Amino acid sequence: MAAPAYPAWVTRWVSGQWRNKKRPPALRPPRTLALADKVANRREQLAEATCITEMSVMMACWKLNDFNDAPCAQEIRMFYDCVAKAEKERKNQNGDTQSSRGNLPSSKVNKLLKRFPQMTRYV
Repeated sequence: MAAPAYPAWVTRWVSGQWRNKKRPPALRPPRTLALADKVANRREQLAEATCITEMSVMMACWKLNDFNDAPCAQEIRMFYDCVAKAEKERKNQNGDTQSSRGNLPSSKVNKLLKRFPQMTRYV
């Protein structure tokens, strides 16, 4: 004996596909799903100012001594040491490919996208 042949809608109804609107949504993207050739240039977050206190101490010393460098030699040396230390830290940070948030800057993303372009058709 052959099993009775039901219409397709009965099979879907019995399987519960239409109950509680559980059928899969129709996904139709408005554009093709591919990366763009470039991203927008965004400004990276500006770093905070460094050595402000050393600079203000040095300038206050200059003002007290009528802008003579000889009495303020220690303050000037402290300021230059701070600048050298900040420059060294900045160079070490720029050596990394990622910024502090873990994202690539837009310039590096554009370089990568130019290096590996999107395939628009298959060969």
